[in-house]
Amino acid sequence: MKALVIEEPYRAIVKEVPYPAPSFGEVTIQVKHTGICGTDIHIFKGEFVSPYPIIPGHEFSGVIHEIGKGVTGFVKGERVTADPSLFCGECEFCLTHRGNQCENWGALGNTTDGSMAEYVKVPARNVVKIPDSLSFEEAAFIEPMACVVHAMNRLDLQVGDRVLLFGAGAMGQQLVQSLKMAGASELVIVDIDQAKLDMALEWGATKGVLSQEIEKHLNKETYPNGFDVVVDATGIPAVIETAFGYLGKAAKYLQFGVTPQDAKVTLDPFKLYNQDWTILGSMAINHTFLPAYHWVKEGRIQLNHLISDQLSLEETIDFLKGPRSSSQFKVQVQIEKGYFEKI
Repeated sequence: MKALVIEEPYRAIVKEVPYPAPSFGEVTIQVKHTGICGTDIHIFKGEFVSPYPIIPGHEFSGVIHEIGKGVTGFVKGERVTADPSLFCGECEFCLTHRGNQCENWGALGNTTDGSMAEYVKVPARNVVKIPDSLSFEEAAFIEPMACVVHAMNRLDLQVGDRVLLFGAGAMGQQLVQSLKMAGASELVIVDIDQAKLDMALEWGATKGVLSQEIEKHLNKETYPNGFDVVVDATGIPAVIETAFGYLGKAAKYLQFGVTPQDAKVTLDPFKLYNQDWTILGSMAINHTFLPAYHWVKEGRIQLNHLISDQLSLEETIDFLKGPRSSSQFKVQVQIEKGYFEKI
């Protein structure tokens, strides 16, 4: 089969690789759409925990192609998506509902071959059937929504909280809708792109601020008490340090954006103590794929308008290399139909 393989940092090619036949308890999915995540770019740059070579891709949808032994409840051709999480289920963290901190944590496209390929094999227990009313494009968006759901669970937003969000890309836009649904009152969003701010305003933000004008619009006169909640969805260390400056007393800070592994930021520990701040991280998915699926299936969160581009596997290499447009939202890879005829 054909797959995009990152052979080492900054080197990716599309080539023929062995077909992933399902083992016991697994199914092989014929991939239709797979999203490109910021983590995929970190993997390409050598900034994540991934081994090499690796087939990236963990946001995907497709149809059941082959069913392994011991698997029931699926038939060939069924439309599906899947949670890419590979938790061991036996360590202390798995047994206390903290699977995303599994001592043997793994994920498709992160620690083992993923979905930027014609086929991907998945534990059957991770697979979720999708109705005809849900497009393959939307279904490939459920994994990032599951990350948002985990973040919202971590944040435990209180109705009426005033929220400041940095980053209006695809993940930021999902956070906007989710924060609105969860009860935020004022929801201010900061980004470098006006079009992204306009979209955020359309879908639930109450105010949009260009990052180059932040001191003009977000200062001690306009927000003397800061915000109840500050969220970073950029993963940019300089932005994160700026974000800390807007925490009010007893505020919560959520780090949602993924930074390079060696990134460092400066934090005032006296303010952390004196102002009762809560600092939270949000790592991937923690048994939140099904809740995200239901949220999307029932139309509570809208995703189609966030898909800005569809690429081939070959075009994806140049996208990973960059530069990438600041105006893009979610970019997905559409696996060409002709690929499937080879197996």
